[in-house]
Amino acid sequence: METNYQSDLAIHPGEYLEEMLEDIGMSQAELANRMGRPKQMINEIIKGKKSITSTTALELEDVLGVPSHIWLGLESEYQIVLAKAEELKQMEEESKLIPNFPYAELAKLGFVKATRRAVEKVEELKKFFGVAKLIQISQVKAYQPAFRVSDHKSVSHEAIATWIQAGRVEASKIKTESFDKKRLKSLLSDIKDLMNLENINESIEGIRKILVSCGVSFVMLPHFKKTKVNGATFWIDDRSKAVIVMSIKGSYSDIFWFSLFHEIAHILLHDKREVFLEDGCNDPALQQQENEADQFAKDFLIPKNKFESFVNKGSFSKESVKSFAKELGIKPSIIVGRLMHEKIVRFDNYHLLQLRDKYKWA
Repeated sequence: METNYQSDLAIHPGEYLEEMLEDIGMSQAELANRMGRPKQMINEIIKGKKSITSTTALELEDVLGVPSHIWLGLESEYQIVLAKAEELKQMEEESKLIPNFPYAELAKLGFVKATRRAVEKVEELKKFFGVAKLIQISQVKAYQPAFRVSDHKSVSHEAIATWIQAGRVEASKIKTESFDKKRLKSLLSDIKDLMNLENINESIEGIRKILVSCGVSFVMLPHFKKTKVNGATFWIDDRSKAVIVMSIKGSYSDIFWFSLFHEIAHILLHDKREVFLEDGCNDPALQQQENEADQFAKDFLIPKNKFESFVNKGSFSKESVKSFAKELGIKPSIIVGRLMHEKIVRFDNYHLLQLRDKYKWA
């Protein structure tokens, strides 16, 4: 006798067993005797107190003729439904965490589904991060740097982790050549020359092409609220591909180019195992590496000896800045930003601010 039990409802297999015994007129005691099992065990299965194991399923097949895979399938389906019910409770509890994540920004960019239901948002975020529970995000090494940023009411660690993962997802879509450190070093000047293009979007496309040829994925992302991070550098594909993610935060050209070469410095100088967050690190162990990346970007954009010579002349007019920029082959805004950052000139210097241009992103 072979019976195929299928149901859209996950009911404990003990109920099917009870119905079958009634249909064939067999008592629980008789079944227990035929299986060589205690009657109490059969009763506990029927009441849903005990699961059907592989051994029990084989014995039921021998006695009742119902294939063991049917019993195990019913048991598996029932256990999955129980697990899903427990998972739903967990997601309802975790829905309290949703305000910490920039869900609207993610949905707008197509990373998650747009929905108003809190539980669906939790489910989408779990898929996005690849975690079983949202509370596990802080334990995943790839996102831990986001939780090392100092606590502040204007910063959300979850938002920073979201921004990192968005960059990781986009970077994984970019096909690059094998990483070539020597080639990257040789093309730094070519990247710098791109700042002289009139359209920043053409510059970005040029940067992408050069970096791809060096084994580096370059990703531009909108700035997410409560992140306060300009850029990040990390490695994917078992550390075989470098990734630079930059935020379209603000629009000053000098900040963009400084941040870009800061991130490139991490690729050239530092450990592949780390995730570096520009303006997002308060870890003393990593601060030295941040300082090294800053110094690399400063010296590459404006060589130290030439900058000191320019400063010593004491002339910071628009004309002198433009002339110095032309000599170096860089935008005047790079020099103005450096002078202001080092407090050599005031941030409210009207004449020099006119040289600090802003970008319009596509």
